[in-house]
Amino acid sequence: MFKVSLNILFVCIAVAGFAQKNPHGFEKGTDCRTCHSTEDWSFVSTSFNHDSTGFVLTGQHRFARCTDCHTSLAFSEAQSSCVSCHTDLHAGTVGLDCNRCHETNSWLVQNTLELHEQSRFPLLGAHKVVDCADCHTAASHLQFEPLGSECIDCHQKDYQATTNPNHVQTGFSTNCIDCHRIDAFEWSASGINHAFFPLTKGHALNDCAACHTNNLTEPLSTDCFSCHLSDYTLTTNPSHQSLDFDYDCTQCHTTDPDWKPAEFRDHDPFFPIYSGEHKGEWNHCTDCHTQPENYALFSCIDCHEHNRSETDNEHQGISGYTYASTSCFACHPTGDAESGFDHNATAFPLTGSHTSADCNACHTSGFASTSTLCSSCHLTEYYATLNPNHASIGLSNNCDDCHETGPGWDPASFPNHNEYHALNGAHAVVSADCYLCHQGDYNNTPNSCFGCHSADYNSTNDPNHVTAQFSTDCETCHSESAWTPSTFDHDNQYFPIYSGAHREKWNNCTECHTEPSSYAMFSCTVCHEHNQTEMNTKHNEVAGYIYDSVNCFNCHPTGKNTN
Repeated sequence: MFKVSLNILFVCIAVAGFAQKNPHGFEKGTDCRTCHSTEDWSFVSTSFNHDSTGFVLTGQHRFARCTDCHTSLAFSEAQSSCVSCHTDLHAGTVGLDCNRCHETNSWLVQNTLELHEQSRFPLLGAHKVVDCADCHTAASHLQFEPLGSECIDCHQKDYQATTNPNHVQTGFSTNCIDCHRIDAFEWSASGINHAFFPLTKGHALNDCAACHTNNLTEPLSTDCFSCHLSDYTLTTNPSHQSLDFDYDCTQCHTTDPDWKPAEFRDHDPFFPIYSGEHKGEWNHCTDCHTQPENYALFSCIDCHEHNRSETDNEHQGISGYTYASTSCFACHPTGDAESGFDHNATAFPLTGSHTSADCNACHTSGFASTSTLCSSCHLTEYYATLNPNHASIGLSNNCDDCHETGPGWDPASFPNHNEYHALNGAHAVVSADCYLCHQGDYNNTPNSCFGCHSADYNSTNDPNHVTAQFSTDCETCHSESAWTPSTFDHDNQYFPIYSGAHREKWNNCTECHTEPSSYAMFSCTVCHEHNQTEMNTKHNEVAGYIYDSVNCFNCHPTGKNTN
């Protein structure tokens, strides 16, 4: 009985002491029996709901011991931040919020790409598959020091090492995305950022050299004709050149392959089909152009729903009437029933830029007796043209000697080139490519062989023209047709082989010049039909005699037996 009373007293004292100071830091009134029993204080009930503390136990936290986090009996002293329990192996390089990358089940990060998208440098293209350590080169792969987000921060070596084209010498921008796509897997082809000129449909080419024929450093014009002038010139259905179509391909074409479909919206300066009487009265070009191989031909009388008898009756009393399509157009150039004037029926048909010229620009003094000479209207342009300077070199002021009526005086030819510099042989073949020789400067182009072909002269090694001090007058050895075959004044400059004792004694240069890589080397002893024994006998009494080609030449510089 006394023992029981003593135990009760102890419990009461303990409870009283707990009430005064709770070792766990709980508020007064907390029921100890939530976790403990009266039989054993060390017993902790599993009925305790940790969620009520504001720190929900998930993942690996569900299996942790209380003392792993609560290192003292004062539970309120435990911190809820990750770094309060876990060592930051990243050394603060990615911040202190572990939840940004990790979750409580495992330290492994499964969504690196998604996490990187939240940073200032999303991983796109080749960056998706690169190893983290290739960029984050810290001593420990677990430390991710902040990196620069500019391309050049990582790709400086690529920029400096690139030679085709040489980025450093040409001063290319170090902002790589100016030319390269950030979501690409390679630097070239599909990796090029060509947004400034979208490569779509017919322009979707992987071969840069198809357009950049010289090198990638030279800017290209975005004008269609800068690349497609040959297409324009060679097109015959219809003939763009003879019909003086505009060089702006986009007026009729899209970037669809093979130039199809095409729509000639500028047809109305020729004849109104999108407006006026013919608007909506046709479906296909062949309705009027009944011969598709030649769009210069057209038919009026086949399209209209009338016959010749009706048309003849309607035109009674009209002077010069003929039942023909060309006659229809001559009197009805706009398609209206009313008569009209066709300038093309005069002595000065309107083509090219003339079709859009203001009448008063030419007919300044009325319509009678207007001159048809180019110089009557274009003498100002003649004197103002300086490349080439038309006046100083005496070019004809009859413009159509060289020009057509296309806009900007293009294209231009120079049929009397031979009066200034004759184009024969190989020069005649390249006569259509003016830029090849003139390089855009038509006033200061040299007219001597060496002036244009100095590079050929200096780079020729078989034989070496510079070392041998060959004449810089190419015509001395070469013709205008080709560099080979060539002639060479071998007799007067070096050794007579076309005259004297050696005339017709050889067929090929290599019979004497046995080392074609160096024409400075020659052999006398190999060519002649004798052997060393015979030569020694013949030269018994010759002082300083040596059986050697150089010595042969020293004593017989003209090839004769005696000097």
